[in-house]
Amino acid sequence: MKRALVSVSDKTNLVPFVQNLIELGYDIISTGGTKKSLEEAGMNIISIDEVTGFPEILEGRVKTLHPLVHGGLLAKRGDEYHQQQVAKNNIEYIDLVCVNLYPFAKTIQNPESTHEDKIENIDIGGPSMLRSAAKNFNDVTVVVDVKDYDQIIDEIREHGNTTLNTRQKLAGKVFNHTAAYDAMIANYFNQINEIKIPEKLTVTYDLKQSLRYGENPHQSAAFYQTLEKPSYSVVASEQLHGKELSYNNIADANAALEILAEFEAPAAVAVKHMNPCGVGIGSTIEEAYAKAYEADSTSIFGGIVALNREVSKEVATELHKIFLEIISAPSFTEEALQILKQKKNIRLLTTDMSNRRQLGHKLTTVKGGLLQQDLDTLEVTLEDLECVTEVKPTQEDLEQLLFGFKVVKHVKSNAIALVKDNMTVGVGAGQMNRVGAAKIALEQANELASGSYLASDAFFPMSDTVELAAKYGVKAIIQPGGSIKDQDSIDACNKFGIAMVFTKVRHFKH
Repeated sequence: MKRALVSVSDKTNLVPFVQNLIELGYDIISTGGTKKSLEEAGMNIISIDEVTGFPEILEGRVKTLHPLVHGGLLAKRGDEYHQQQVAKNNIEYIDLVCVNLYPFAKTIQNPESTHEDKIENIDIGGPSMLRSAAKNFNDVTVVVDVKDYDQIIDEIREHGNTTLNTRQKLAGKVFNHTAAYDAMIANYFNQINEIKIPEKLTVTYDLKQSLRYGENPHQSAAFYQTLEKPSYSVVASEQLHGKELSYNNIADANAALEILAEFEAPAAVAVKHMNPCGVGIGSTIEEAYAKAYEADSTSIFGGIVALNREVSKEVATELHKIFLEIISAPSFTEEALQILKQKKNIRLLTTDMSNRRQLGHKLTTVKGGLLQQDLDTLEVTLEDLECVTEVKPTQEDLEQLLFGFKVVKHVKSNAIALVKDNMTVGVGAGQMNRVGAAKIALEQANELASGSYLASDAFFPMSDTVELAAKYGVKAIIQPGGSIKDQDSIDACNKFGIAMVFTKVRHFKH
């Protein structure tokens, strides 16, 4: 008679799985709540203390940590010495282990759970049994995922046991699972101990979906999600319509949401290749989108549009006129959906906008390593601005300058953004020098540059950016300041009658 040890917190499909095992000739050993559930379903279950001859103690903290359990799991069936040891110590083999762990993840996500609750939901016996069974996959089947129940039953029914290949794959799945579990616990202790830079960093993500390819068709790719799954994210967005998201779609949608998070007023953001090509705010979402579109009606084609208000019939009608990859918004009216769904492939996403300012970390891989930093959530306010020129900006000027600084924060460095009337009119992104970025933005704006506001993500190392801005009629400039040649730029502004304010905050985005 074969024996299976079953101890699970997630009891999904547990009863039919165990019933099938019993029908296939397995004796079932179980513990605590699992045993109770199976007995209530009418099954004859062996209690773990019948196996160990030792009661559960310390409020269940110790029940399976016993040589008669781990000996039954780790013993090599074809090894003569192991067989002798098994016989000498009256150990019976355990052939299958079905364990899923205490719900530590759910516990730390529950705002009402205490520190003590979290500690008690650190599983000890479960990972120990899983690791023992996985190590001995040659002889033992180990299952940690409900989705594997059917395959296991089918193989036992067909072959009398699972195949060695299956057992090896299940073992690998176990070690991935326990590694992620331990990572969650380690990260929790890093948080409560306020360790921002641990000596060892272990991160864990769950697969959300496999992707057709990465940035290019010859690159394989996948999309993973964090345990926290923040509500304001592409990860948590609900797709209402359209093709499956691609790698580039996800990257661009994330960039759009990051920009959109800057604004309380009705706002629309158009993104192309992770840079904003149009940003507009207004008294209504219709006005905001009109401005975002007018900002660069060429680049928006084939891009992504994110809005922070419900998409109305009027906005949907305008969106429908051009080719877009994605439209993201908190909601769509039924009329809007009817209009937009006429395009078979366009991806429509709804995103919860209620918690836009979520803190966190950004991880960037480099060859052989990983960079970690806090997310750039620092907000510059009117009170933070310092006017350094003879010409002083008006209240309206300051509001436009702040709008521009919020946009340029999300443009790849070196970055320049030109804004006017609560919309972008020119964007210069990712240039090797700042005056080059300014030239692109100013040439894009053309006649709209006159009376516009120029925002820079970092300081001016030379006065040449100011001189170029003056030629196009820029009214005022916002920049971090902090260059040893700040005075040259200040003098140039005074010469041309341009107001300039310093933020003392840099927003590099590589």
